[in-house]
Amino acid sequence: MKVTINDDCISCGLCAEICPEVFEMPDEGIAIVKVEVVPAWLEDKVKEACESCPTESIVIE
Repeated sequence: MKVTINDDCISCGLCAEICPEVFEMPDEGIAIVKVEVVPAWLEDKVKEACESCPTESIVIE
């Protein structure tokens, strides 16, 4: 699984709260994905973050 953040991100921080192993919130700007490929054991947390995103900015491939 690969995951990206699109430009609709409003920097709410939910993704980083739900799955800090994959997402990070910089001091300024949109969320950052810290890994190229999501480990299988984190896929459920990434899906939860995606479903919780208020702007649907998380894209799962």
